[in-house]
Amino acid sequence: MTGHHTPEPTELPDPPASFDESRWPMAAAVVVAIVLTVLLPDDLRMAPRWVFPVVEGLLLLALIAGDPGRIDRRSAVLRAVSIALVGALALSAVGSTVHLVDNLIHGGKETSSAPSLLQAGGTVWACTVLAFALLYYELDSGGAAARAHHRPATPALAFPQHLNPELSPPGWRPRFIDYLYLGFTNATAFSPTDVMPLAPWAKIVMSVQALLSLLILGLVVARAVNVLA
Repeated sequence: MTGHHTPEPTELPDPPASFDESRWPMAAAVVVAIVLTVLLPDDLRMAPRWVFPVVEGLLLLALIAGDPGRIDRRSAVLRAVSIALVGALALSAVGSTVHLVDNLIHGGKETSSAPSLLQAGGTVWACTVLAFALLYYELDSGGAAARAHHRPATPALAFPQHLNPELSPPGWRPRFIDYLYLGFTNATAFSPTDVMPLAPWAKIVMSVQALLSLLILGLVVARAVNVLA
């Protein structure tokens, strides 16, 4: 009679190391967006010159104080602050775009000079790129802190490294530079390039950004050519 053979226990794989990234690239983008907002002409603002910069600056300081250095602390409060910050940036950028388009249609003081028009249009366009890059960064897979601890099987935005894992290092996650590149290419190509939107919200947000960019670049360039002519 043979005895019952107990299989030897197998070793479990080591848990993946926590992935986190520096706060400073994201913070630098917010600071640049705040500076650009301050430089906007008064008639392209939704509120007095100081309102959005002060609100955005305080929210950024709260984020840095709550999770300094590396972004890896998961907190409902910090998540709410992050959403509020990118929401304020996006609202300011969309509002400036609406005012710019209105000035182009009805004639504003910036529209009579090609250099002033190109400067104002370029500033508004840059604000939209930064705002939407930060929006993608914060909404994709629950934000940077959530991505530091968990790599979702079905991300809202599919980067080339997701589609071709053999081209990326193990445990790869997108960083802020990847979302900034997405915001820039979507604003210049007016469509997805190498990053595919999978979630409905991603398709909607990318469509809105492409539309705003098309309005800014198309109307500003057309008006500037008309002024120069």
